[in-house]
This record gives sequence, structure tokens and C-alpha cells, in this order.
Amino acid sequence: MLLDAACAQGTEVVVAAIKEEASPLIEGRGAARVYWLSLGELGKLIDTFKREGVSTAVMAGQVMHKQIFSAIRPDWRLAKVLFSLGTRNTDSLIGAVARVLEGEGIHLISSTAYLEPLLARPGVLTRRAPSEAERKNIAYGRQAGRHLAQYDIGQTVVIAESACVAVEAMEGTDAAILRAGELMKSTAQEGDSMLSRALTVVKVAKPNQDMRFDVPVIGLKTMETMRQAGATCLAVDAGKCLFLDGEKIIAAADDAGIAIVAGEV
Repeated sequence: MLLDAACAQGTEVVVAAIKEEASPLIEGRGAARVYWLSLGELGKLIDTFKREGVSTAVMAGQVMHKQIFSAIRPDWRLAKVLFSLGTRNTDSLIGAVARVLEGEGIHLISSTAYLEPLLARPGVLTRRAPSEAERKNIAYGRQAGRHLAQYDIGQTVVIAESACVAVEAMEGTDAAILRAGELMKSTAQEGDSMLSRALTVVKVAKPNQDMRFDVPVIGLKTMETMRQAGATCLAVDAGKCLFLDGEKIIAAADDAGIAIVAGEV
């Protein structure tokens, strides 16, 4: 989507596609050239950009955080970055890579640079507004989520009856929602009346969210995951969360009876 938008604005785009994550569909979509690199090849990435005369870069798509613990072998440039880190959370890791790129004359700009129309606008976005119980869940979830986000643990919490059912960590948003749904099912079977209520998903931006990377994202898959888990409400931060499928997400939420609200940060 970012490639299409950039090309539509007349930008010449060179793509560095991460072998372990990127879709082969990136080929043949208007890029001047596409280079396939391993996640560990930071030096090769820099050399490729310099050879192509690239001075501005945008990060697009997802690299699963757990990949830093995988069998992928870092080259010396990335190994140097990893050894320098006190913690290996997203901000410290990608922030360090961004500083290396900047030092090589490659300026990283906001991930939303070409996708601003897809940022969540403030207010209730669906036909159904959150119920009073869901609003209480949102208020509590935003408090809990912001505390977690400041430590860069995750940006999503799943709430029921103003109780935190699941917290996102390395597994990602959808897996956290599904885990919450399974917990709800098991407690309902055991006769726990309080924990048999519908779930509210709250996804927040980090304090001082760096929009160059790790921007909160919602897609159609998230709507399907929420429906599967029995979640009835989604709250995000206005202007800080990308709705990758645009209005299709709102339509899917309406079909599922899910309320979506975007609050001011």
C-alpha cells in the first residue's frame, strides 16, 4: 500500500524487502528496483541504498519482534548494534538501527508519510457506539495500556468487566486477542459469571510514539480475530493508528456488531 501510494505521487522507490517477512507480491508493483535481503543484513542494506543514491527511507510492514531471538545471523553491522543495547525492546532496537542509517546519510521518515488518510480519525467510527460497560473497559484499558507501552512491552490490552484479561507482548495483537477469547471460554465453562462477559480491545500509542517505526496498525484480520474471540469493542488513539484496509475495517466491524472508537491522545 505504501509503495502504491508513493508511486502515485511520482516518487521513485527502491525496495529493500526482508526475506523472512515480506510478501513476494511486492514485485511488479511499480518499484524502480526490488532487493531481497535477510533481516540480519544491515550492512548490505546500507550498501544497497548508497549504491542506489537513497537518502530518504520509510519502514513499512511488520517484522515480528521474536525474530531477534531466531536463528537469523546478524552481520557485523547489526551485531555491533545488538551488543550496544541495554534492552532489546522495539524502540531501542529499531531506534539504534535508525541512528546507524542516519549516520550513513539515510534519513528515516514517518511510516505514515504516504498513508495519512488511513490514520484513525477521532470519534465513534462505527454505527454502534460503545456501551457504558465498554466505555468503562476503555477508560481502564487506556490507563493500563499506557503504563505497559512506556516500557515497550506491547501496545494492546484486552479488558472485560474493568479487569485486564490479556496483555500483548512478543506474540502480537491478534494472538493476544485470541488468548483472551480462550480464557473467556474456559472461565465461562467453569461458571465464573464475572469473566464470561464480552471483551474490549484497547490499542494505544506509546508515550512520545516515534512514528518512524512500530506504528499501531489494525487490519481486517484483527476484525475477524475479535469476532472469533468474542470481542465487541475496539478503542484506538486518533491520528496514531493506521487502518490498513480503510473503510473496509469499519464495514467489517458494523457487520460483526463491533464498536470502534478513536480517542484523542
